[in-house]
Amino acid sequence: MDDSEIVARVLEGGGEMGARMRALDWSRTPVGPVERWPQSLRTAVSILLNSRFPMMIHWGPELTQFYNDAYAPSLGSKHPGGLGQAAQPWWAEIWDVLEPMFERVLAGEATWHANQLFTPNRRGFLEEAYFTLSHSPIRDESGGIGGIFLTVTETTGQVVGERRLRALKALSEANASPPSAEEACRQAARVLEDYRYDVAFARFYLTDAPGAQPRLVASVGLSEGAADDGAWPLESVLHGGEAWTLTDVHSRVGVLPGGPWPEAPHSARVLPLGEPGAMASGALVVGLSPRRPLDAEYFNFLGLVAAQVSTAIASARQSEAAAALERAKLDFFSNVSHELRTPLTLLLGPLQDALADTTHPLPEAQRERVEWAQRGAQRLLKLVNTLLDFSRLEAGRLQATPEWTDLSEMTAGLASSFESLLRREGVHLRVDCPPLPGLVWVDRESWEKIVLNLLSNAFKFTFEGEVRVSLHWREGRVELEVADTGTGIAEAELPRLFERFHQVRGARGRSMEGSGIGLALVHELVVLHGGDIRVDSALGRGSTFRVRLPAPLAPHHSQSDELRPLSSEASARATAYLQEAEGWRGRAPLGAPSAPPSARGARPLSRGGGRVLLVDDNEDMRSYLRSLLEEAGYTVEAVADGTSALEAIRLRRPELVLSDVMMPGLDGFALISALKADPRTASTPVILLSARAGEEATVEGLAAGAYDYLAKPFSARELLARVEGTLKAARARADLDAFAGRIAHDMHNLLTPLSMIGAQVRTSPDARMKRAGERLDRTTRRALNLLDGMLAFSRTASAGQVSTSELTPVPFVVADVAEDLQSLREQIQAELDLNGVENVRVAIPRGLLYVLLLNLVSNAFKFMQGCATRRVEVLAHASGDRCELVVRDTGPGMSPEVREHIFEPFYRAPGAKASGSGIGLATVQRIVHAYGGAVVVESVPGQGTAFTVRLPLGDPR
Repeated sequence: MDDSEIVARVLEGGGEMGARMRALDWSRTPVGPVERWPQSLRTAVSILLNSRFPMMIHWGPELTQFYNDAYAPSLGSKHPGGLGQAAQPWWAEIWDVLEPMFERVLAGEATWHANQLFTPNRRGFLEEAYFTLSHSPIRDESGGIGGIFLTVTETTGQVVGERRLRALKALSEANASPPSAEEACRQAARVLEDYRYDVAFARFYLTDAPGAQPRLVASVGLSEGAADDGAWPLESVLHGGEAWTLTDVHSRVGVLPGGPWPEAPHSARVLPLGEPGAMASGALVVGLSPRRPLDAEYFNFLGLVAAQVSTAIASARQSEAAAALERAKLDFFSNVSHELRTPLTLLLGPLQDALADTTHPLPEAQRERVEWAQRGAQRLLKLVNTLLDFSRLEAGRLQATPEWTDLSEMTAGLASSFESLLRREGVHLRVDCPPLPGLVWVDRESWEKIVLNLLSNAFKFTFEGEVRVSLHWREGRVELEVADTGTGIAEAELPRLFERFHQVRGARGRSMEGSGIGLALVHELVVLHGGDIRVDSALGRGSTFRVRLPAPLAPHHSQSDELRPLSSEASARATAYLQEAEGWRGRAPLGAPSAPPSARGARPLSRGGGRVLLVDDNEDMRSYLRSLLEEAGYTVEAVADGTSALEAIRLRRPELVLSDVMMPGLDGFALISALKADPRTASTPVILLSARAGEEATVEGLAAGAYDYLAKPFSARELLARVEGTLKAARARADLDAFAGRIAHDMHNLLTPLSMIGAQVRTSPDARMKRAGERLDRTTRRALNLLDGMLAFSRTASAGQVSTSELTPVPFVVADVAEDLQSLREQIQAELDLNGVENVRVAIPRGLLYVLLLNLVSNAFKFMQGCATRRVEVLAHASGDRCELVVRDTGPGMSPEVREHIFEPFYRAPGAKASGSGIGLATVQRIVHAYGGAVVVESVPGQGTAFTVRLPLGDPR
């Protein structure tokens, strides 16, 4: 075997490195030619070349290097020059680390090193790199150690990546809730001090306003004067919002200290701080490690650092803005409260004087109006005071002013103020407030608000049973309990019960009125006094609120001379709560006769009159509206909520419902939904009244099905005009239905003889006469079916009830429509596809289904003249409990603006060429809605139109 064959056999395989080894002149290396290699080296090299794991062999006294394809990437620029070279000169930059390792292995010890730091020069600079490696001795033929076997895995990405993740986590935790933007930067700087391998130095700059000069607020690794801030491209980064990489730091600012390496950083990254897409609010300058490549992973890490800091800055500034807003809100409430109190005083004073004036007493009619105004102004004053208290509490500016108080007597007095009101509603009040061991050091005004809020809350949600108020001294604390047998609170709502503005959804109470801050105010007042409040409640079983306050106690006799009598202001507060609760009082009994209209002569009577059902949960508002309507000549029935309204409507259907939106139980929207779901009441017009104003609220009300929407406050003239206009429109529709019914009846009488003639002629022996008779008979029968349906529809619609027991086979009606439109189809040369019509039945009279389909299909044909493709497809299939009818065409389509008006009576699209009355599609919609269905249109200009009708499905037999 010649030398070349030996080389080929020993160095067989190995990919690129095998080829390089076979091509290398080994005689010029310390190990000599291949044919003289000992068998131990040959075996080791063969294993190395044919392994896919990164391996290197160092052999002989010079530790000559052999490595495989898998190891080559770790060498960087040292590949392939390292092959066959002695280790020491080749790894001079890390020889101080390698030499001790080699000495241990050559002494016969196998070694293992996990994530070992090396700084090889394999990319043109000393690089921070990590490897997990094992060195094993290779025995030669003499039994000694001829070389070293190295297996290695580079873990640089893992080690550096984990370190950077720790840095990002530390940044996130440190800046969870920074008090200011400056502190966010300083906290980030403190964190980055521990991660100098990636952040050689850092400087944080902030601007106070857009366009303002950036100022240095924090620094890492550099003193404040260590670099000229003007050397960094801060303005460009702030305005451009893009990061800059600088590779000439030395020429910009000189040699800067920083980082754990001997070399000074020569590159830096300048990143914007702020929300993406907005002008930056600051900048971050980071010195880059001189021993890491400036790659995408490094830049992504720095981008995440900047993002973390940006988030912290944004959070801090939002908190600062929120704090400023809180201060502004408090100032606003304070100013508004004072401003409102002046006109309210001027309003309440004269009103109270007028009511108390016995020398010139008010006429009864005027007294009622003045009382409404007085109670409304008193409620407004209570709301103003509550909002002011709450805002001052939130801002920490409400200070308690405690004084020695006989708390038992005071609590019992406050509770007894509700006794008469509760008794009138059939609810028993139990007061259990025995004398306490002594006087209590407490803020009286706060205690009044706590007790009154809890009592009014109990009254609001208790319809029968009792309300119990108890006060006791237990374990050094005052303990107040306000319990009721009311509607209770769902368990899911309890955690949010004391949140500001939170109102329990769907709760059955006397009213939906309220700001949602009463219980929140109670909670804050209790906390202000160092106490706590708990609630136990279950639906249908009532609620118990427990307040505990740590209050200093003094014997009665020792402080009795310091007791201050209850003020008139305290009495006024209790009156305000009582007057508000009075407005929530129960409902008027169903069918109760209306009070006779007073002869006030203030407003003209309605010319038409009519029966109006008034629905509002506020007693004063009910009384006021009822008075307005009755003076105008309407017969009014008033109820307090939507459930009572439905009961009243089922007993006797009104011509109009005038309803508030926000009510306990069934609100205004739910009332409309319930009316629409019942064919007997679906056509009853409803006008909604609401405190929510604006276009959005109006659109929401009309979309829910209201005939009109009136925002509070409104004038009496406007209300009466809306009521009269709605009633006139409803009566006009009823008259039109009745008129259509009379016309249908008369035409039915005219067509019946024609049908009889057709039936006679079709028996003629003459073929032409027979065909003419058949056509006449068929046409008159369809016309009679149509009129029968229209007549039934007219009768039921005018009565508010549309129902049918007739189940119509859809395929038969589709065939009739196709036959009757055949001449139109031939005229425009259109295709009619009926293959998708399945054998289904719908709960609608045959004549009305015929009208519906005739309008849809003829409408499709009329608008297709001139189109390149003229095709109409009719489909019918069952979908759940509905039949879905689709009429699809390849016509010109409709714009969104046209689609919005397509079902309006007499509507003609701009530029439309087809003729017609303009009521066909309006008729379709009305028929479909009357029989509990729905119709929708989909259309794209230039791509055709599809009408989809969903109707109740009948038995398919």
